[in-house]
Amino acid sequence: MELNFIVTIIFFFSFWGYNVNSEEPVIFDIRKYGAGSGDISQALLDAWTAACNSTTPSVVLIPPGTWHLSQVKLVGPNKAPLELQVQGTVQADPDLNKLPNKDGQWITINYVDYFTLSGGGVFDGQGLKAWKQNDCGTNPNCAKTPINLSFNFIKNSMIRDMTSKDSKNWHVNCISSKNVTFLRFTISAPGDSINTDGIHLARDTMINITDSVIGTGDDCISIGDDMKDLYIQNVICGPGHGISIGSLGKNVAEKDVQGIYVRNCTFKGTDNGVRIKTWPSAPAQLQISDLHFDDLIMDNVKNPVIFDQEYCPYNLCKLDKPSLIKISKVTLKNIRGTSATPEVMSFLCSGAKPCENIHPCSVCLIS
Repeated sequence: MELNFIVTIIFFFSFWGYNVNSEEPVIFDIRKYGAGSGDISQALLDAWTAACNSTTPSVVLIPPGTWHLSQVKLVGPNKAPLELQVQGTVQADPDLNKLPNKDGQWITINYVDYFTLSGGGVFDGQGLKAWKQNDCGTNPNCAKTPINLSFNFIKNSMIRDMTSKDSKNWHVNCISSKNVTFLRFTISAPGDSINTDGIHLARDTMINITDSVIGTGDDCISIGDDMKDLYIQNVICGPGHGISIGSLGKNVAEKDVQGIYVRNCTFKGTDNGVRIKTWPSAPAQLQISDLHFDDLIMDNVKNPVIFDQEYCPYNLCKLDKPSLIKISKVTLKNIRGTSATPEVMSFLCSGAKPCENIHPCSVCLIS
């Protein structure tokens, strides 16, 4: 039995084991808390608060239909297993100026344990207008645009059978969390949507992303610092910029990235397949190690495999000093398909911290 499959089983059993022989969940329907044709933020918050205080398993229900939500922050702790079941479509206001709090979040879920987000529904960020206004590539003081779903400090949780659509910024942010599974999760945005990373992860342990489809205008999955034991499998990526570790190096307090497994994934027409990007002339000194990229299909991908330790978009940095980040212990196995450019593998490593133990065991790509 392979390591990835073993880890997936651990994720599922550690999560569902809590619910064995549990009581029938109590339903907290947002309509009973005043949800109607207007903004459901307060009704959702009230239902959530009641569910968190329940000592038996509970479900916060957003029923079928289209529901308008301005902004909400849902915070634990919860006293028993808690599910947010979204059966309908939850829509954001397309106008950035109508966001009550300009903190860069639309829906935030913090400090929950044994939490499930499910129901087959859609979170629609209605991002078209925001993309047209986005000038963050050239303006360091640009206005924050909201992330569709922000998860922080969550544990033993599952996000399954849900869709994030047209986020104004990143679709999902998962920070400082442990033992979280994204299962059959769909992310949808056009290839020209700006800065719409699919799932951004940082400071997490034991994250599993599986059987999911991610199409967006930026990284399908972006991996920040202090990540350990990330398993990405059976994911279709495209359009987008691929699966990226980084960018890393700008913050001196950044910590190591270790144990990244990307397996049985397909990249369709993406700018990159698997990528590592670190900033030159930057203070952070950390290690990126124990990386496994196995059984990947590249379908007309511009840069199927790229390690870029001189990452410097929009000329926002200097190249006079090398990156201080060490990349080591990398396996590339059974990567196949087609490249849209002649350069199918690129290893631009640091002159100060050269790459070590890079093993392209079996790579077969046609340009």
